[in-house]
Amino acid sequence: MEKKISLKDLAQLVGGRLEGEPSFSVSGISSLEAAGPDEISFAVSAALAEKVASSKAGALLLPEGWPGKVDRNVIYVKDPYLAYAITANFFAQKPFEPKGIHPSAIVGPNCNIHEEVTIDAGAVIGEGSFIGKHVHIHSGAVIGKGVEISEETVIFPNVVIYDGCKIGQKVRIHAGAVIGADGFGYAQGPQGMVKIPQTGIVVIEDNVEIGANTTIDRAAIGETRIGQGSKIDNLVMIAHNVSLGQHCAIVSQVGISGSTKVGSGVMMGGQVGVVGHIEIGDGARIGAKSGVPHSVGAGETVSGIPAMPHLKWLRMVNALKRVPDLIKEIKNIKSRLERLEDNGNK
Repeated sequence: MEKKISLKDLAQLVGGRLEGEPSFSVSGISSLEAAGPDEISFAVSAALAEKVASSKAGALLLPEGWPGKVDRNVIYVKDPYLAYAITANFFAQKPFEPKGIHPSAIVGPNCNIHEEVTIDAGAVIGEGSFIGKHVHIHSGAVIGKGVEISEETVIFPNVVIYDGCKIGQKVRIHAGAVIGADGFGYAQGPQGMVKIPQTGIVVIEDNVEIGANTTIDRAAIGETRIGQGSKIDNLVMIAHNVSLGQHCAIVSQVGISGSTKVGSGVMMGGQVGVVGHIEIGDGARIGAKSGVPHSVGAGETVSGIPAMPHLKWLRMVNALKRVPDLIKEIKNIKSRLERLEDNGNK
């Protein structure tokens, strides 16, 4: 059955102001070039005015203050990109269809599995695990002993969740991620490294998304915790006993060392490296490729190696670009001084 929504209801959903026919319904969202007369599209700025004018979309999501009159249904919003995300989610959401446990899945003893689940072929569920309502575990995923997975969570193919870890509601863990492997803990002994047992767990709170091939290590003692609503990209490494706050955004190839405390609303660009046992304050921003050897205060924006206030880093980078010319200029000055000295000695 085709999913539709009236512009009146969509305007309420995205918090926008409708100019057009409230009863007009749209059946999907698409790009300005591809949208048809029964679809809605969006533009983030007036720089796209020509594409908006030529689009065949039956309705548009546009930013408040759009110049001129638009010749079709429009919902004006403060943030068209956010409105797009909300609209796209509306059309993407489908009712959960529980398919039960596939005959080839392996389920250990004493598990508590809700009857409305989908566990695909080849998945493995360890002894004593809890699987909540409307959970989907894809093929090849391995769930250890005593794991808790709460309702409406999706575990994609080949994810591994080690013993005892706890996964909240509406979590998405993408293919190849490993949750709860041993943290990297060793003590130097006279005959080499002595492993420190990693006896803690990982706790993933509600509405977290974890990208493909990301690893989150179990705690040496206690918990490694990922806060509610945080989004973690592919290929991120989070070490033992890290505490990541709520609604953080961690981009690909970030590495966070052990026992680091990261506040809420923190954003880290790609390939950031963070040393252990420091604190990153709420709302901090860390630029891509930065090396962070010390704590960062709440609300600070830092960049560089080592990380420093972002504007200072930009000034240093701009100064660095001038170094070859400065060296050339210094050589010229030195040559002129030498000639003057030679002339003075004659």
